[in-house]
Amino acid sequence: MVNWRTLSKIAVAAALATAVVSACSSAPASPAPTGPDQRVAGGVHNVVLVHGAYADGSSWLDVIERLQAAGMHVTSVQNPLTSVADDVAATQRALALQDGPTILVGHSYGGTVISQAGDAPNVVGLVYIAARAPDAGEDYTALAGRFPTPPANAGLVKSGGFEQLSQDAFLTDFAGGVPRSRARALYAAQGPISTSLFSGRTTVAAWRNKPTWYAISTQDKTASPELERFLANRMKATTVELNTSHLSIVTQPDAVTKLILEAAAASAPPHLAAHRRSAKTGVADSDLSRIK
Repeated sequence: MVNWRTLSKIAVAAALATAVVSACSSAPASPAPTGPDQRVAGGVHNVVLVHGAYADGSSWLDVIERLQAAGMHVTSVQNPLTSVADDVAATQRALALQDGPTILVGHSYGGTVISQAGDAPNVVGLVYIAARAPDAGEDYTALAGRFPTPPANAGLVKSGGFEQLSQDAFLTDFAGGVPRSRARALYAAQGPISTSLFSGRTTVAAWRNKPTWYAISTQDKTASPELERFLANRMKATTVELNTSHLSIVTQPDAVTKLILEAAAASAPPHLAAHRRSAKTGVADSDLSRIK
């Protein structure tokens, strides 16, 4: 006699097995790494990012995602923007948490911060993105006064010992070229700065004894492109020019990321740099060489 209860159990089990196999075969495969594991291929895998005035650490979001996809360990500093000393201290705390050689990157006013904090022994390279780069003890305001005044300066709004950019100045001059909805979000998150912030001076210029890279924003309306070229030339930096506004970290994150990865690869210890040249990675050396 046929045991219908047994046959029913067998049929259910077979159906379940078929469903599992079908689900497994249709599920998307895990995405392949989009970049090299710099812990192996480049030697330097730590990157610390320092934002500038009228911004916060989230302004690096697009660059952070790309660096992480390339296998980098990334830290974005949150500057209080109350004084150069306070911002340097915040960056030094981030550097102290890194587990080895580190590339230190500054955007805009963040360049002042990395010029001081970059003296840390674990910093092996400095990357400046449309950034300030004062010499030790230099009056940067006086230096900038020798170059054309950028339009954004006229849009400062002061209140209670702090200042920030008006919405029009932010959207038009600071975040030019950024999609309007994103620019408005960045405006909402902008960090007001102490009115005395830009009067602070550094006591060292790390760029004088560390390898440097510089990305000039040729359409910058927050800093003078001519001043950026002067700074890049003065520090003898490996330089690229990007046809974009001050916020190249948002408008051209691919180019900014490539420059940072080039700095990481070039700053590798000799034995690891040799290994990098022979290793097969997900990103070809030609991808890095195109930004030189």
